[in-house]
Amino acid sequence: MSKEAILYRMKTDQHICPYGLKSRDLLLRNGFNIDDKLLTTRQEIDAFKAEYDVATTPQTFINDERIGGYSELRRYFGKAPAEPQGASYTPVIAIFAMTWLMAVGLVLSHGFGFLWVSVIETFVALSMCVLAIQKLRDLNAFSMQFITYDLIAMRYVPYAYIYAFAEAFSGLGMLAGLAPWLVATPALLIGAVGAVSVIKAVYIDRRELKCACVGGNSQVPLGFVSLTENVMMVAMAVWMLLK
Repeated sequence: MSKEAILYRMKTDQHICPYGLKSRDLLLRNGFNIDDKLLTTRQEIDAFKAEYDVATTPQTFINDERIGGYSELRRYFGKAPAEPQGASYTPVIAIFAMTWLMAVGLVLSHGFGFLWVSVIETFVALSMCVLAIQKLRDLNAFSMQFITYDLIAMRYVPYAYIYAFAEAFSGLGMLAGLAPWLVATPALLIGAVGAVSVIKAVYIDRRELKCACVGGNSQVPLGFVSLTENVMMVAMAVWMLLK
């Protein structure tokens, strides 16, 4: 027996609703034949919303029952929300997984085989660069989270901006092979202060905060991840100075 659905979605010259496309894809993947009704003008969109007393499109109807928008359609099919709810470590996992694979690829491309020391050095440098990019893409948002727990930034707000640029400089300097003292010094400073700040905020004061390590507005909990970032910088800085 065929399954039928009616989908009302917006498609104008200026805008194609992404949730409408996602709703259509979800229905197709669940074996539905779709009566795809396009709302192509503002007048059609407003008239549809008024007729069915809804605030948004798309809207899906199955067996003459209004299911709702994309989120409601996912619930109808027993699927989890498309967007993460609450704390999520996904951004950190993605960054560290990719920088590790990039480090392995770069080391292997030089034809020296898999050398642990070279891979780890490259991994740390790449991770610092990518984490710095996350902060630099929206410095204001980063600073808004960072100043709530960093011991220096709480007293001197511009340090939040210094931190992001210092991390970028150290990461790039490591990749470029600059003088160890020049590259390691800022990494050692920001890493040590950062580690102490996280330990105080999370493990002593027991505050529940979001980590600014992957940039502002993240849902990554402050704790192990941010501490790892800072300890990694300190360890790399010490290694460079000793080596």
